[in-house]
Amino acid sequence: MPEQGLRESRTIFVETNELQQRFQSLQARQQFVIGETGFGTGLNCLLATQCFLRHAHPEARLDLFSAELHPLKRQDLVRAYANLDELTDLPARLIEQYPPPVAGHHLIWLHPRVRLVLMLGSAERCWRDCPASVDAWFLDGFSPARNPDMWTEAFMETIFLRSNQGASFGTFTAAGHVRRALEKAGFKVQRLPGFEGKRHRLVGQKPGPSPVLKIRTGRAVVAGAGLAGCNSARALAERGWQVTVLDPAGIASAASGNLAGVTHSSASAHMTPQNRFYQLALVHALATFRRLGFPRHEDDGLLNDVTQIAADQRMMRKMDQALAAGTWPEELLSRRDANSIVFHGSGFLRPDRWCQHLLDHPSIELQSERLLEFTSSNDKAVVKTSRSEHSADALVLALAGDIRALKGLRWLPLKMIRGQVSYVKATPDSEQWDRAICHAGYLTPALEGLHCVGATFDLNDTSLDVRPEDDRTNLAQLRSHLPDHWQALGGDNIDIAGQRVGLRCQTPDFLPLAGPMPDPYQIPHRAIEPVYLNLAHGSRGLTHTPLCADLVADLASRMHPFVDQTFIDALAPERFILRQRRRDPRWRPDRG
Repeated sequence: MPEQGLRESRTIFVETNELQQRFQSLQARQQFVIGETGFGTGLNCLLATQCFLRHAHPEARLDLFSAELHPLKRQDLVRAYANLDELTDLPARLIEQYPPPVAGHHLIWLHPRVRLVLMLGSAERCWRDCPASVDAWFLDGFSPARNPDMWTEAFMETIFLRSNQGASFGTFTAAGHVRRALEKAGFKVQRLPGFEGKRHRLVGQKPGPSPVLKIRTGRAVVAGAGLAGCNSARALAERGWQVTVLDPAGIASAASGNLAGVTHSSASAHMTPQNRFYQLALVHALATFRRLGFPRHEDDGLLNDVTQIAADQRMMRKMDQALAAGTWPEELLSRRDANSIVFHGSGFLRPDRWCQHLLDHPSIELQSERLLEFTSSNDKAVVKTSRSEHSADALVLALAGDIRALKGLRWLPLKMIRGQVSYVKATPDSEQWDRAICHAGYLTPALEGLHCVGATFDLNDTSLDVRPEDDRTNLAQLRSHLPDHWQALGGDNIDIAGQRVGLRCQTPDFLPLAGPMPDPYQIPHRAIEPVYLNLAHGSRGLTHTPLCADLVADLASRMHPFVDQTFIDALAPERFILRQRRRDPRWRPDRG
């Protein structure tokens, strides 16, 4: 990357937006947001990050939102930064977390105080759906002649709407129709001399005084120490909260407590909100595992791919269509043979070890207490437990189906699904297996000498009793779909060493509940501040909870959510109230 590129980026984007002076004026907990219309190699974002870390208050935060329709490959970034030492370790952090080319928003932590949200898709669509409000713009990308869609009047109006008062912009172009589009949108625009031989460039500002917006931190209580609760606690702690996790049974004691779980997704050609969530949640989970250094040891599991075998013709057609559609890049999903696919980078993990890893943070404490009730008012929650009372600036309810035992919450549309997993003793042959396989059920490699074979699926059955017939069902599925593995485990003489029964919690639309808890008794409804939900992850807790936890933590912290507005709406707990009232305006939650 030539030195001229560095100088040009600094001049046109960093210096034009007066970032050094503005970063120096930031206060503790104040957040500055930069928006960009073309990510490219990410040089502009890394230069802005470097400037921020040098000059901003040590408790200030920077968010960068950048759109890119044609993302470079990882190896292209490696080459671009190969001989550039000036940015120290920032390129390595970008490259390490660089996502596969999956449409949507991807969260990259360049520093504990700096987040990059890389939005893959057309700049116009990404920014139309982005919930961020921007303080400074890098209007970068191909020239207006080569990429006219990025410089239309409609897009400049979107840029203006996504801008805070006082927001500035810099761009390399001075094309007349671009200047007129920016002025028509509402920006005050100036034309300055261009960089090193170029005639002119444009700079400008949205009129009005710049707001002083601070992120919210304080003391948070998380009820539940399963996957949803532990991920929520860690996400809050990373944003500056002091977190108390409540669970009378300890870490991963309920549905999150199986010996092993598989992290993977459902491949589909149709990117409905549900399927978009499944795909992006997987990408986000795998990035979170890498960023936090898990698994640490082989006893924690392995992220060495997952094989998915088509259980029937319908699943085979769905897999074929997903591969043909191009919505799943080859680095994330590929064909293994005519009957199976491979999720690359997925794997099997010990949920309890992952939960312990998440809670290993100086700002998190675990207490053996049961939540009995809570009240909230004026951005405070009072939490009464079996042992004490807590005052919290945020309360996250991650209790799965147990949440309906709390007063006034039986209206939540939750389904309970019983599942029994069988623990099968490893054999000398099976000890060599190192990859999880999914079919109608699943089979994991051995941990502590045991394979997980599962799992049954019993809707509206809440019994926690172990049933011998469920072991027979699990082994029959194994024999049907993986006969060679069944035989290697002993065939008719398979040694069942134990079982575990858990209750999955799910919603009618198969998406989790992640967001502010709504008050269904209010018309129009409102959120019960500062209470949030993170639950109903079904059998995909390992895969789905990291994304939902980061979303909830963003909302609780009053940071700009890293996902798009469509995502926020699809996961919002209020969606079921809105649906009920559309069907029946007189609906009351008392019936729940």
